[in-house]
Amino acid sequence: GSCRHRCCPGRNNNCWAPGARRAPCYCDSYCQRTGDCCQDYLATCRRAAVGCAVGPWGPWSGCSSPCGVGSRARSRQVTVPPRHGGDPCPDLKQRRGCLGQHPTCGTAK
Repeated sequence: GSCRHRCCPGRNNNCWAPGARRAPCYCDSYCQRTGDCCQDYLATCRRAAVGCAVGPWGPWSGCSSPCGVGSRARSRQVTVPPRHGGDPCPDLKQRRGCLGQHPTCGTAK
């Protein structure tokens, strides 16, 4: 089977061609994991693959709890989305614990 004119990102069961032994072969990027790519997949599809690119991490947010245990978060944006079976995007959000210590914490009212 041939991937000519059809290269699909991710797992796409509609992206196939008739292969040897009357079994379908696939032209989606997932075929590399399952081992059922069409014979020209690498030459046809991976040549045009574009991996994901992301920007820098933004600043950490403030602690979600002014007093006691909470969490902080930060994120980053995709600058170039993956195409044609390129490398997927890494995590776009991170979270970590924090301890809120606002000046009013612990004061009795």
